[in-house]
Parts: sequence; C-alpha cells; structure tokens
Amino acid sequence: MGDQRFQEINRAAWIGIFFNILLTVVKGTVGFLANSRALIAEAAHSAADLVGSLAVYFGIRVAKRPPDPEHPYGHGKAEIVASFIVAVLLAMVGVEIARGSFQALFDKLEPPGISAAIVAFLSILVKEMLYRYTYRVGKRQNSQATVAHALEHRADVFATIAALVGILGAVLSRYIGVPELVYLDPIAGMGVSLFVFWMAYRLAREAIYNLLDPVLLPKEAQELIDAVREVRGVLDIDNLRARQHGHYVIVDVKISVDPHITVEEGHRIGKQVKRTLVDRFDHVEDVFVHINPFDGKILQKNKE
Repeated sequence: MGDQRFQEINRAAWIGIFFNILLTVVKGTVGFLANSRALIAEAAHSAADLVGSLAVYFGIRVAKRPPDPEHPYGHGKAEIVASFIVAVLLAMVGVEIARGSFQALFDKLEPPGISAAIVAFLSILVKEMLYRYTYRVGKRQNSQATVAHALEHRADVFATIAALVGILGAVLSRYIGVPELVYLDPIAGMGVSLFVFWMAYRLAREAIYNLLDPVLLPKEAQELIDAVREVRGVLDIDNLRARQHGHYVIVDVKISVDPHITVEEGHRIGKQVKRTLVDRFDHVEDVFVHINPFDGKILQKNKE
C-alpha cells in the first residue's frame, strides 16, 4: 500500500512540474511579446507553482523514508513542511506581483495583444484539469502536500480568470476608443496577487495546525476504540490518543487486562491490539500499548 501511495502522489507531482514549466515559459514569453502585465504576473505565479511542485516532490520522497534512530516516528511531517514551503513561496510571489502591477499603473501603457487572452484562456482549462486530478489523488492518499499542490492549481485558475478579464478589457480599449481601459491589465495583475495571498494564508494555517501534533477528534478515533475493544483479553480502555503525523497517525493506547494473568499473556494481548489496529486501518502507522491491571472489584462486579 505504501509503494502504491508513493507512486500515485509522485506521478501527480511530476505532472504538476511538467505543466508548470510549460505554462511558465508560454505565459512569460507571450506576456512579454504581447505587452501584458497581467500575463507576466501569471507567469511569475506559475513559476512559484513550479517551485512549489518541486517542494512537494521532495517532501513526498522524504516522507516515504522509514523510521530511523533520530526519527523513530517516521518522516511523515515532511509533507506538511513541503506544504508550508509552498505557502511561503506563494506569499513572496504575491508581494512581487502586487508591487510590479501597482508600479505599472503610473506608466504609459499600450494595450496587450489578443494572444495574451488566448494563452490565459488555455491556461485556465489546463489548470482546472490539473486541480481536479491532483485533488482526487491527494484526498484518496491522504497527502496534505498533494492537496496543497492541488489548491495551487485552483488558485491559478481563479487568478488567471481575473487576469483574462483585465486583458480583454485592455484589448477592447484599442477598439472602442476608451484608452483608460488599458489599465485593467495591471489592475488584474493586482487581483492575481490577492488570490495568491489568500491561498498562501490557507496553506500556511493548515500546515501550522498539523505541525502541532493534533489528535484525531473523538468521532474519528471511535473506530479505533471499537477495534481495540474487540481484542480478546482487553477489559477496558483507559485512554487512547491518535496523533496525526503527516499522512498517518501514531496511536498511544492504555488498556486494562485481568491482573491475575502472566506478564507474557499481557504482552500477547498488547501485541494483538497493535496488530489489529495496524492491519485494519491503513492510516495507522504505529501503536504504543501500555498495559494496566484491571480493578479487581470492578472485574468481579462485571462477572456477577
């Protein structure tokens, strides 16, 4: 299951890398030739997406590494770190897009060529398909980095729509005799920066939350509790915490067993609890079981 998961999210990362390279080159070239500030801003956005795609790719590779003495819980948080890096990169690009577009408002501008609008429209189609594909992979494989990658694609869709509106308005200025409309192009570039900032904020907020070792909500952990209760020899569950560690969870559970059984029997029950959780739930990576003696009075009462 681990290799299949890695292969699928790795494929999604490489597809994103390929198309972000293609879009960065095409948008930048056409934006320069067609004199479109909005499309040049979109090229910068796609370049940030490219760096983000690379961060996701390397984060996924690190997350796949097995536990070692320095990282006994594994490397699952590497995907979350990659997601945070994407957020920082997006914020930096947002600042640069906003600065360049604002300065353009005070320059003498010429209307962009229609080729800029064509490229923007095609980019919207490509990015929407990338978003749908990558988001499905991220959700199916419980990969926050891949979901963050998908949200980058969706941010690019909305940002490019804003750019397309500005480009079309600026192009129209040449034909309807309203020269002021040419400034819709850099205004659209500023609109792009707002979309980028919003996406950066969402990604950073979620990454920080997941880096703080949140535990599963009671409703989400209930299926784990029910599975432990089914194990023969478990008389009670004193405590169960399942903390998220990237795409998987680490479970700490305290169980009560008959105080009159041998240490070996208690150890066997603990091993069975771990085996049950790891085998039954794909998102459970490791389980730490603490054995407590069950209260004899309560045990006797239950028998009666």
